[in-house]
Amino acid sequence: MQDVNLLEIFQGVATLADSETPVLLMRLFLIALGCLLIYLGRKGILEALLMIPMGLGMAVINAGVLFLGTGEDGTRLQGTLFLDPLLGEDVPALIQTLQVDWLQPVYSFAFSNGLIACLVFMGIGVLLDVGYVMARPFTSMTIALFAELGTVVTLPVAVWFGLPLADAAATATIGGADGPMILFASLILSDELFVPITVVAYLYLGLTYGGYPYLCKLMVPRRIRGMRMPMDKPMDITPAQKLVFCVIACVSLSLLFPVAAPLFFSLFIGVVVRESGLVKFAEVLSGPVLYGATFFLGLLLGVLCEANTILNPQVLILLVLGIFALTISGIGGIIGGYVLYFATGGKFNPVIGIAGVSCVPTCAKVAQKTVAEVTPDAVVLPHALGASISGVITSAIFAAIFISVFGSIGG
Repeated sequence: MQDVNLLEIFQGVATLADSETPVLLMRLFLIALGCLLIYLGRKGILEALLMIPMGLGMAVINAGVLFLGTGEDGTRLQGTLFLDPLLGEDVPALIQTLQVDWLQPVYSFAFSNGLIACLVFMGIGVLLDVGYVMARPFTSMTIALFAELGTVVTLPVAVWFGLPLADAAATATIGGADGPMILFASLILSDELFVPITVVAYLYLGLTYGGYPYLCKLMVPRRIRGMRMPMDKPMDITPAQKLVFCVIACVSLSLLFPVAAPLFFSLFIGVVVRESGLVKFAEVLSGPVLYGATFFLGLLLGVLCEANTILNPQVLILLVLGIFALTISGIGGIIGGYVLYFATGGKFNPVIGIAGVSCVPTCAKVAQKTVAEVTPDAVVLPHALGASISGVITSAIFAAIFISVFGSIGG
């Protein structure tokens, strides 16, 4: 009877033993990190909708590595049965992989063409009330523009780090803190780096809920941080007025920036469905579409965090630039809040500025939570939501400008 090598049975362990030390350590680290993301998501410290499937995917993709044949030099090739993001234009290989790797169809037909980003935007649109923007258009857009500081500053910094202009522009969009928009823009601007850029962006976006409160506390003194906003005179904005606003905004933005028209359309079609009273459509978009797309997005982001991908030297640069972009955007938003604080004679709470970083509704909740820690009955959420929704629009505009200037569509 032929001797059985236990390592050939337990191939996840065998591939660990067969890996070079950096890969082995990175796989173990990513397994531990994935478990940590699940824990933090379950505790509510990070965004559970993304972090739990992403964390489990990250852990499993680095555990479930097996031997997939032998290379020309005799070395044993390692891989997984999840997906291969680097197939390129090899159509026969793609067809074969679609028949083997179970997540490859979702990746190839929804992730790598930006469809999943548009589906998420449709669902988000249904949840957005543009009345918050219409009630305070000047303050909302002012903060949103200041909160793009990370996008603007990161572009030259990324070039200084040695990235080509298109790759630098794609990386700079992380400063907009809008995951679907980053995925869509980086797909066009940097087809070779769009996977790590998107992974880094979503990983850091999940951390904003934990990190931005400390930035607010660092930049805004307690006596100002807890100030109440003056009571606004309620504006009676009807659904018909919101509908007209959405149609005009969507058509105008698509006319000015057609490269981002799929994103503008996806966002505003959700809002239009909401304001048109199409309840059944709204339920589908805000339920199965949004949560289904978000689930598979988190799952794909997790399984794309394979050790060999993360060990790419360029990914280390992206990790540095990503946290830099989001930090500078947060600082820019709070600076915008201070501008309005002084312009109104001290009647505007600068903490609201953090909501301009468009991670909806996370950053708006950060602003409300940070203020409520000092003054429990203070309510700044309506102002914060206006800034956050405006941030979605400005992020898409900046991405469209970058794509127009640095990108190439259709070759």
